[in-house]
Amino acid sequence: MLADEQILRSMREQIDHPATVRELLQALKIPREERPAFRRRLKHLVSIGALIETRNRHYGLPEKMDLVVGRLDMHPQGYAFVRPESQLDGLEGDIYIASPNLNEAMHGDRVVVRVERRRDGRAEGRIVRILERSNATVVGRYVIDGTGLGFVVPFDRRIVQDIQVPGETRGAQPGQMVTAEIIRWPTATRNPVGRIVEVLGDIDTPGVDIQIIIRKYGIPDSHSEESITEATRLGSVVREKDLVGRTDFRQVPIVTIDGEHARDFDDAISIERLPSGNFWLGVHIADVSHYVREGSALDSEAYERSTSVYFPERAVHMFPQELSTGLCSLNPNVDRLVQSCLMEVNKRGEVVRYEMHDGVIHSHARMTYTDVNKILTDRDEETMTRYLDLIPKFELMGELFQILNGRRRRRGSIDFDLPEAEFVLDEKGQVEEILAAERNIAHRLIEEFMLLANETVARHLVETNTPSLHRVHEAPDPLKVEEFESFISTFGHSLPGSAQHVQPKHFQKLVERIRGTAEERAIAMLMLRTMQKARYDATDLGHFGLAAEHYTHFTSPIRRYPDLVVHRTLREQRQGLASEEKLEEKLREREEELPEVARHTSEMERRANEAERELVQWKKVRFMADKVGEEFDGYIIGVAPFGLFVELIDHFVEGLVHISTMADDYYRYDERGHSLRGENTEKLYRLGDRVNVQVTRVDMERRQIELALTDVLDRVRESERNRGPRRSRLPFKQERPAGKGAKMQSKHHRPQRPGRRERATKKGAAKRRR
Repeated sequence: MLADEQILRSMREQIDHPATVRELLQALKIPREERPAFRRRLKHLVSIGALIETRNRHYGLPEKMDLVVGRLDMHPQGYAFVRPESQLDGLEGDIYIASPNLNEAMHGDRVVVRVERRRDGRAEGRIVRILERSNATVVGRYVIDGTGLGFVVPFDRRIVQDIQVPGETRGAQPGQMVTAEIIRWPTATRNPVGRIVEVLGDIDTPGVDIQIIIRKYGIPDSHSEESITEATRLGSVVREKDLVGRTDFRQVPIVTIDGEHARDFDDAISIERLPSGNFWLGVHIADVSHYVREGSALDSEAYERSTSVYFPERAVHMFPQELSTGLCSLNPNVDRLVQSCLMEVNKRGEVVRYEMHDGVIHSHARMTYTDVNKILTDRDEETMTRYLDLIPKFELMGELFQILNGRRRRRGSIDFDLPEAEFVLDEKGQVEEILAAERNIAHRLIEEFMLLANETVARHLVETNTPSLHRVHEAPDPLKVEEFESFISTFGHSLPGSAQHVQPKHFQKLVERIRGTAEERAIAMLMLRTMQKARYDATDLGHFGLAAEHYTHFTSPIRRYPDLVVHRTLREQRQGLASEEKLEEKLREREEELPEVARHTSEMERRANEAERELVQWKKVRFMADKVGEEFDGYIIGVAPFGLFVELIDHFVEGLVHISTMADDYYRYDERGHSLRGENTEKLYRLGDRVNVQVTRVDMERRQIELALTDVLDRVRESERNRGPRRSRLPFKQERPAGKGAKMQSKHHRPQRPGRRERATKKGAAKRRR
């Protein structure tokens, strides 16, 4: 039976028009016994948007029909954009959808778009089909209108229709936050209809904010009884039968290194010096695939989530805690099953030999980043005494880290070092303080070892021609590179070569040149925006940012589903099946599934990132609520026609300086220069500039912080002082009338007849009153 990719490839190569099922069966030479399964495959390809079924039952390739599949991203003002899953030739970026062309789609829906207009590489389209609804439930504020009819006003402003609630309200009071399930989707003439399924409470109640965000993004907040039962049934200790055929690493000194508050440990490290002088580095990863079988309740829920989500005060785990912090966590002083990647690394940082094992370990110590840093950097006597036996291992790790980091930099891996925010929370989950997150040598050491293991596993999969998931990061769009080049040239910098042939090392060399300069932050931030987003793919496309030819995710199967897929692939490859024929069949099945797995896991990763970002922003807004009127230093991190986005240096908080507050001049937006320039004063505000701002308003409803530039405020105040008190426009003194009906009294004033325009205005007003 042909796989999905084979069907699509054959249609591209052999059929030049939308074809009927009969034509496809004949052209692709499908045997009679396989035809029912082939018809099911066609329906599946239509359901995922890989094929389009026309009204007269012809099947065609979307790209040949000016059709694009993607997610709908609504704007609060009613129009939308579609993020294509694959681009049409000659098109770049998202596809604009005007409000009349939405065809009953809502924000987040997966849709098919017909491209109807193209201009300068950009496209405008019309939604022709909704493949998948995104908002089966909506979180929002319950309100009752003047007629007594209840509605849920969506918390997500991109869902532009209110949900009508005609029935049971579960006791919700007006103003409370609720979750509504949509039972009738919207049409061109009516709003969606729903029913309240959960009352969350008042929006200011501690803990409600995280519940709102979880429900807004549709993140499952609890595990099913079936998955918890499966996890509990697995027990909490490694059984003897699980050790059969495994490499025993229990006598090898192995440690985990994580944060102080971590509860799940999915990676552990071993290291030794070989007689040749090379390093023998072991990266041992929790063998989740041994316990979580494909098709089980645990597997189905993990796939749906695809990733754990980390909020400031809690995490929403991909697996139940019985696994994530229990049997699959590499806790100290207990046996745990692992998949191990052992690498011989020479003094140039090259992996000259590697081995892949199903193993068992017995972690000797649960180390923290702080303690390892005290050993390697501070040489703290108390800490070094406590871990005396392990000191040589940590020193070897530190030595290897320097070698690996140097090699990665030399090949051009782009290493941004911008500080990140860390919250200090009170018992109610409110932010007391925002600090710069500490990144010491221990953080970087573990990161370097994980990168090396991921690269080694990816290279192994490619060299053995094994279908698997890859973590890809494609080269940036040449147009964006040209814009970036234009911007950095104003600081006297440039990238070598053309935008079409830019290399990672060109960006890395620029990062090194600007380090410590005044323009470092501006250039680094715009460089990040110039880059593409990393994603998962069934095709090995390399990783531009890491300057890696091959890359995958292998090291975190407790919290990322793609890593679990890679682990399963490795196990099948190492152990084989009952026969070579069955192994090949299994690999073909996996190859067929991988494109959809890659798409889904990439989307769920993006969902998690957006949810984490929004809750962090909300907490930052709450943190600033009592700071209206205070002044802060900040950097301009974004420039738009309507104003400046500024990040406060001390608090890592972002706010908007709206252009309406910049009343000292008329400011013009320069898109290529990422700046606003005053027409008369020539005052320039551009990306990366350091500014002083005053907090003027905190909008809790929109979760926005409004700022004003203090130098603009000063210039406006100075101008007003220079003008003095406002004077009458008339060239004489005019006294206020004494009372109603009183006449104006002035020796210089003689009442005049109204002019023609004034007479016409009065006449028109009288006519309107009639």
